[in-house]
Amino acid sequence: MDNYSAPVSVWDAYSKGKNFKKLSGDITTDVLIVGAGIAGLLTAYFLTQRGVNCVVAEKGRICQGTTHNTTAKITSQHGLIYHELLSRRGKEYAEKYYKINQLSILEYKKLSEIYDCEFEIKDNYVYSLTDRGLLETEAKALDEIGADFEFCDNVQLPVDTVGAVKFPNQAQFNPLKMLALLSEKLNIYEDTFVTKIHKNIAEAPGGNIKADKIIVATHFPMVNIHGSYPLKLYQSRSYVIALSNAQRLNGMYMDESGYGLSFRNYNDYLLLGGGAHRTGIAGGNYQILRKFANKYYPYSTEEYHWSAQDCMSLDGVPYIGRYCALTPSLFVASGFNKWGMTSSMTSALILSDLVCDKENQYANVFNPSRSMLTPQLALNTGEAIKNLLTFSGKRCTHLGCSLKWNKLEHSWDCPCHGSRFDKNGTVLENPAKKDLDVG
Repeated sequence: MDNYSAPVSVWDAYSKGKNFKKLSGDITTDVLIVGAGIAGLLTAYFLTQRGVNCVVAEKGRICQGTTHNTTAKITSQHGLIYHELLSRRGKEYAEKYYKINQLSILEYKKLSEIYDCEFEIKDNYVYSLTDRGLLETEAKALDEIGADFEFCDNVQLPVDTVGAVKFPNQAQFNPLKMLALLSEKLNIYEDTFVTKIHKNIAEAPGGNIKADKIIVATHFPMVNIHGSYPLKLYQSRSYVIALSNAQRLNGMYMDESGYGLSFRNYNDYLLLGGGAHRTGIAGGNYQILRKFANKYYPYSTEEYHWSAQDCMSLDGVPYIGRYCALTPSLFVASGFNKWGMTSSMTSALILSDLVCDKENQYANVFNPSRSMLTPQLALNTGEAIKNLLTFSGKRCTHLGCSLKWNKLEHSWDCPCHGSRFDKNGTVLENPAKKDLDVG
């Protein structure tokens, strides 16, 4: 018998929100937002501030999907991305990406002055264990676009590094505290699972919602016939443990490789993250974190543990804007690449302009209809074909891929698009909308 224990995030333990009613009957609104995570709720907030009649439909409870499993770092430093943006798309593109993310930090600061959320200004560091040259390449790109940064030879971590790139004046917070307060005056329906969108009508078991414009903020987009999102996205899982009696840091830290460890403090806890792997594929999980904690923080105690799932785009930039060129009244926010806090605010700022037919100078950076021709497209296609052809007694209810049993988290996971089901077949993670028959 294993020692499985259900994960609980530190945000769940320290945050409480109100319940909202379930949809009962047909309704009409100007804008419908499907999904009440942080991206959906922030967008609804900005639209409501503009006087737009707006409804949010959530299949479960607000913020109980990806949002409550975050490490809640708010930063423009999304790994070492800027030298790649500069090389692939040019200086103006990289500058815009930086500026809209910096603007998103300022918007969070403004909200924190209204809604208590333990908001703290912190420096963010991306460090490397082995590749100083890559850090120097990134620093050169940041200098070219006029970013505010510093190159650091040493960082406050218990491991040896070859340096780090620091972004000053970034932030961390408790997202569930902010969203619990911010959502109180929004028009939200919980337990309202939108299963189909046809033109301007969203169908849910409790009734239909007719809207002039619809925003899909469901983490992985749930409309398959437009936009090629099953090819443009894959999902990655990562893990967090909250340690008491561990290190007090002066900032937030992230390994440049994407597969190393991240660090930040929350109250008396050190949040140690990492163990990333593609959903449905074996990876490091909690074992890597606990091994590190035992070695470097031997007197610490693990108080909480949880896992997160993130949608990864083809080119490292989110998809924010019209769902596709053929859907003028349907919009999307997805592919946040593990940087959901800042990218959610960026989405809210851009989408609240676009649905109001207002031009946004940053929207072209995130255009979901941009070129798909990247190496990641071939990898996503290959993984989908392989798992579609694999024999399995359990097939995903999304597009029929072979499911893998996740012994660590007691779930059936899809390597193609990241859907997950609990041992009884209930959907845990989309894009699947139908429960699994585990008969």
